[in-house]
Amino acid sequence: MQIYNTLTRRKQEFVPLETGKIQMYVCGMTVYDYCHLGHARVMVAFDVITRYLRARGYDVTYVRNITDIDDKILRRAEENGESITSLTERMIAAMHEDEDRLMVLRPDQEPRATGHVSDIVAMIETLVAKGYAYAADNGDVYYRVRKFTDYGKLNNRDLDEMRAGARVEVDEHKEDPLDFVLWKTAKPGEASWSSPWGEGRPGWHIECSAMSTRCLGETFDIHGGGPDLTFPHHENEIAQSEAATDKPYVNTWMHAGAVRVNQEKMSKSLGNFFTIRDVLEVHDPEVVRYLLVASHYRSPINYAPDSLSEARKSLERFYTALEGVVPQEGEVDQRFDQRFVAAMDDDFNTPVALAALFDLARELNRAKQEASEWTPALAFELKRLGGILGLFSQDPSTFLKGGGEALPISEVEIEMRIAERAAAKKAKDFATADRIRDELAELGIVLKDSREGTTWVVDTPATQGE
Repeated sequence: MQIYNTLTRRKQEFVPLETGKIQMYVCGMTVYDYCHLGHARVMVAFDVITRYLRARGYDVTYVRNITDIDDKILRRAEENGESITSLTERMIAAMHEDEDRLMVLRPDQEPRATGHVSDIVAMIETLVAKGYAYAADNGDVYYRVRKFTDYGKLNNRDLDEMRAGARVEVDEHKEDPLDFVLWKTAKPGEASWSSPWGEGRPGWHIECSAMSTRCLGETFDIHGGGPDLTFPHHENEIAQSEAATDKPYVNTWMHAGAVRVNQEKMSKSLGNFFTIRDVLEVHDPEVVRYLLVASHYRSPINYAPDSLSEARKSLERFYTALEGVVPQEGEVDQRFDQRFVAAMDDDFNTPVALAALFDLARELNRAKQEASEWTPALAFELKRLGGILGLFSQDPSTFLKGGGEALPISEVEIEMRIAERAAAKKAKDFATADRIRDELAELGIVLKDSREGTTWVVDTPATQGE
């Protein structure tokens, strides 16, 4: 198995620290607001990676933290006139709802920063004792960046270049502008914890170093996160952790690609910022998941109406193949499984893995047409491999009738119109029958006539021209 390691900037053979076991930590959400599409990208990417590693037989321990104390949380709670706990618990519950709808499995452990303050304080004390950190006269504790000789190795940056190009906030309490905070002194009325340096709270970077070490040990297999975390967050994690333990922190660093909206960076200032629940109000969650899965996890994704239409079109091809078949395990040609595994073993190459599944769907369609005895087994194999990607869990007929998409009229109204059309055809009033068909087509409802009667699907590029 080959995985691209951000630290070495190349794909390399993945060998876990302990045979058969993988320990993975992924930076999670700061819970002051609803999760957005960028969060969904990270959620789904590492969900697919976890599912696949387990399907390959590995015992995976997946840890993803929650930052539940932070400047943004303090500000938002004050703006809302609610307690920090009320805000964070509400946002955590919303995050879990979003995950469930996107078919994202929960991590094995979900440590919260507020539950690990003692671990954080202990790590800071170690850094102070070893000379890598210092207490300033205002009660804050800072990390001495220049003390750690390997600082910048994850991002291949030179310290002096960083200093010259950095927009560093002037702080007279720092020994060096590049130093970063490990412990913040609490302002009057703020949430705080006791420490050797007085009442305060952790800095953001130290949280992940302390929690990952507590949950997985001083060195572990994989650390993941979003594309914006390589610097400074993950660079600072390495500096803190390796200075504290004198051991390598992580063997393989993985970073998901960014989400762009209509080819622009997603930003509230640009008015193109979407929460997960905004999107799922309109689109079937599996369509959104497919869009996120269909691109390689390291590649940027463009979120646009056309891209979602294409995602639905692709899913319809799979569900059309599965429709009307009761999957049953049996002997099938192993070339589809072999292609799927080869693609996923190559740095989790989901686009190539999906290409193998499209060929399997075509084989299933041929088997259905020929009434082959292999049809149930091919359907089982398609659902099994698709399930590793978290796909194809819906009833095919339900999905093809719109699934979780917002319909222009209710299903009851559609069925009533179909009944009216059938009555018109029976009375040989073909003009009325055609008019009803055309009116439904204008609403995006495509009718399909057969000996068994009339069925319908939602109009997408996949159904046009049939």
